Amino acid sequence: MKQSIRRAAVLGSGVMGSGIAAHLANVGIPTLMLDIAPKQLTKDEEQKGLTLDDRVVRNRIAAQSKQALLKQKPSPLTTRQSLDLIEIGNMDDDMERLAEVDWIIEVVVENLDVKKKVFANVDKYRKQGTIVTSNTSGISIEAMASDCSVDFRKHFLGTHFFNPPRYLKLLEVIPTKDTDPEVLAFMKAFGENVLGKGVVEAKDTPNFIANRIGTYGLLVTVREMLRGGYSVGEVDSVTGPMIGRPKSATFRTLDVVGLDTFIHVAKNVYDQVEGKEKEIFDIPNFVMEMKEKGWLGAKSGQGFFFKKKDKSGSTIYELNPETLEYENRKKLKTAATEMAKQEKGSRRKLKTLISNKGDRAGDLVWSILKPVFIYSAELTGEIADDIVAVDEAMKWGFGWEIGPFETWDAIGLRKSVERMQAEGERVPEWVLQLLADGNESFYKTDNGNVYYYDEGTYKQQKFNKKEINLKRLKDVNGIIKKNVGASFIDLGDGVAGLEFHSQSNAIGLDIIQMVNYALEEVSKNYEGLVIGNQGKNFCVGANLGMMLMEAQDDNFFELDMVIRQFQNMAMAIKYADKPVVTAPFNMTLGGGAEVSLPAASIQASAETYMGLVEFGVGLIPGGGGTKELYLKQLRNMPKGIHFDLTKVANDVFEKVAMAKVSTSAAEARDNGYLDQRDKISVNPDHLLYDAKENVLALAKSGYRAPIREKIPVVGDPGYAAMLLGVKSLQLSGYASEHDVKIAEKLAYVLSGGRIKEGTKIDEQVMLDLEREAFLSLIGEPKTQQRMQHMLVKGKPLRN
Repeated sequence: MKQSIRRAAVLGSGVMGSGIAAHLANVGIPTLMLDIAPKQLTKDEEQKGLTLDDRVVRNRIAAQSKQALLKQKPSPLTTRQSLDLIEIGNMDDDMERLAEVDWIIEVVVENLDVKKKVFANVDKYRKQGTIVTSNTSGISIEAMASDCSVDFRKHFLGTHFFNPPRYLKLLEVIPTKDTDPEVLAFMKAFGENVLGKGVVEAKDTPNFIANRIGTYGLLVTVREMLRGGYSVGEVDSVTGPMIGRPKSATFRTLDVVGLDTFIHVAKNVYDQVEGKEKEIFDIPNFVMEMKEKGWLGAKSGQGFFFKKKDKSGSTIYELNPETLEYENRKKLKTAATEMAKQEKGSRRKLKTLISNKGDRAGDLVWSILKPVFIYSAELTGEIADDIVAVDEAMKWGFGWEIGPFETWDAIGLRKSVERMQAEGERVPEWVLQLLADGNESFYKTDNGNVYYYDEGTYKQQKFNKKEINLKRLKDVNGIIKKNVGASFIDLGDGVAGLEFHSQSNAIGLDIIQMVNYALEEVSKNYEGLVIGNQGKNFCVGANLGMMLMEAQDDNFFELDMVIRQFQNMAMAIKYADKPVVTAPFNMTLGGGAEVSLPAASIQASAETYMGLVEFGVGLIPGGGGTKELYLKQLRNMPKGIHFDLTKVANDVFEKVAMAKVSTSAAEARDNGYLDQRDKISVNPDHLLYDAKENVLALAKSGYRAPIREKIPVVGDPGYAAMLLGVKSLQLSGYASEHDVKIAEKLAYVLSGGRIKEGTKIDEQVMLDLEREAFLSLIGEPKTQQRMQHMLVKGKPLRN
C-alpha cells in the first residue's frame, strides 16, 4: 500500500509535543493533539461551576499547551494561522479518533512502562497501516512495541526530533527489527521532503547518535575545565564559533537546554554502559548541587551564567564551579586565539589552535576534541551505519559547522593520530588501518562527488537530487564569470545562477554589474535565472559602510549614480524577457528584499526573515523597495472590487516606518512581501533546486515579461493621513524629530508627491522620489550618526 500522511496525531502536549504539532501545522498537516485528562479542578474552574466531566476541563492541558505556542520565543509557529490546524482533545475520550489519522507520534513522559501502556491503547484504535512513532530521546524503541500487534510493529519506529522542532534540522529515524523497510524509506523521504528535516538513520542504542556524542563531548569539556583550572567563561570563549560551534558554545548551551534535561539525558547513558565510558557520564558533584539549588539555566533565570540588571544596564556573570558563586565573566586570550582569529573558516582556525602545543587555549581545544574523535570512531557501527550519519547528526542536531570526522580531517588525520599515540591514547584499529593503507583522510572529493571511508574502502556519498551544493557544482562545471561580489554559474537544465559572495552578501557595484551581465547572458542563452547563494544569509542589504563614507566625503554625485544603478538593476530583473527567480533565506533585509521583490517569482526558504529596514539607520529604501512592496500589496487586492487605496498605502508606510521584519516566509506572505506568484521551500537544502524548477515551470508556461506598470497613488490626502499617525507618536514621546523627518520623506514617496488622489504615475516617477529622499536623508548628520552606530554597535540608535 502506498503511504501518505494527510492528518497526524500527537500524544502528549508538553514543550516537545506541542512543538512537533506546531511544526506539522506549519507544513500544512492538520494535527490532533491529545494529553491526559486532569484529575482535579483549578480554582478558576471551580468558580465557574465546572466539573471534571466537562469537556473544557478534560481538554484543559492540551488547550493550555496550544495557547502557550503563541507566547513562546522563538515562536514554534511560522504564522498564527498554523494554530488553526491544531485540534485538541484528551487521551481518555478521543483515542478512537486515532483511526482518522495516518501518523501517530507519541511524546509522553520518558518512562518505558508508561509508553508501553500508551501504545497498547493506540494499538486498539489505530487503523491498519497507520504509522506510529515515538519521539523518545533514548529509551529502547524495540522494547516499547514488543507487546503490540504484528501490523503495529511493522509500522512502528522512532522519530527523534530536536528541540525546538521548527528550527533544529535533525530528525533521527530509528527502525526496529520488525519495521517494514518500505515504511522506513517512506518516513525518511517524508522527513526530508515534507518536514524539511535533515534525516539520519540511527541504531536503537542509548541516546541514539547526536545526544550520545554531544552529551559525551559536553561532559568531557566540563571535566577538562576542572582538570585544567579554566573558568566557565574562558571555556565558552574558545568552544564556540572559533571551532565551528554555535555562539552558545558549551555552558551557554547547557543553560539553554536546561540542566535538568541534560542530567536526564546523561543519566540515560550512564545507566546502560560500563567502564571508562560510565565514568565520563557520571555527572560532576557541582553540577548536581546546581540542580538541587534550582539553577537550571535560562528557564530558572540562572545557571552557569547569571544576568544581573542595574541602573547602568545588564551584566553577565559566570559561575565559579569551586565556590558556586558568580564572578566577572572571563575570556581566554592567548597567542593561539589571536592567530586563529586571523584565519578564515573554522577548519583553518581549528588547525591553527591545535598546532600551538603548550598554548593554554590550544591545549584546551585539543584535550576536548581528542576524546570526542576517539569516542566517535569507537561507536561508529554501533550507533550508526557510517561516519556520514555521525557527522550529519552532530551538524544538524548540535549546530556544529563540521562533524567529528570532518573536524579530524581538518586538523590533519595522520599527524593527530601520531600525537594521540605519543600521548598514550588507544586509537580504534579501523582508523589505524585507514592510515596503514596509505590514506590520509576520512573523506575524499573527486569531480564533484564526495567519498567516505567505510569498511576498508571509500564509498560514494549519496545526496538527494533536490540538494544543489554550489561548491560541488562549481568544482565540476566551473564558473562562467565572477568578480569580488558575485559569480555567474550554470545550474544545469538550461538555467543559470547568480551567486552573491561579498562580505555579508552586501550589495555593491560589483554585484550590480554581475546581475546586469547575467541578465544579458540569460536573455541570449538560457531559460531563466536563479539569484541565490548558500552563505549565512541571503543578503543583509546594501554596503552601508561604503555609503556612509561617500556621504561623509560629500560624494553625492557618486551616491546618486550608485542608487540609479541599483534601481536600474531592479527594473532589469523585473522586466527581463526570461524569468528571474530569487531564492532568499534567513536574513533578507533592505537591499536583499529590494533584489527579491521585483523578480518574476520568489522561491523563499521557510525560514526567511524579510523586511525593508532602512528606517532603522535613518533612511528609506532607495532601490525601489517601497514601490515594489506597494505594488505587491495592490496585486493582492481582490480583482473587480473597489478597495481603499489609502489603507494599502498606510499599511506599506507602517511596515517600512516600523522596519518590520517577517519571522518566517509565511509571515512575509502575511506582510505582503510574498504574493500568489511566490512559493516557499520547507527544506533549505532544496531551495535552489525548487527555484530552478520554478524557473523551468515559468519558461514552459510561455513566460512573458510584464507590461510596464502605472501606479495609482493616494496623493495629498494620503500624505496627510500617513503623517497624522507619526505626529501623534511624536506628541506621545514615541517618535523623535528626526523620525518625523524620515517619515515625511517616506509618506511623500508613497503618496506620489503633492498630487491629486487616484492619479496614476509611472514607476520611474516613484523611483526618482525614492532616490531623492534617500540622498536627502543620507546627508543629514543624525542619519549619519545612526548609520555609524549600526556599523559599530550592530543595533539602531534613537536620536
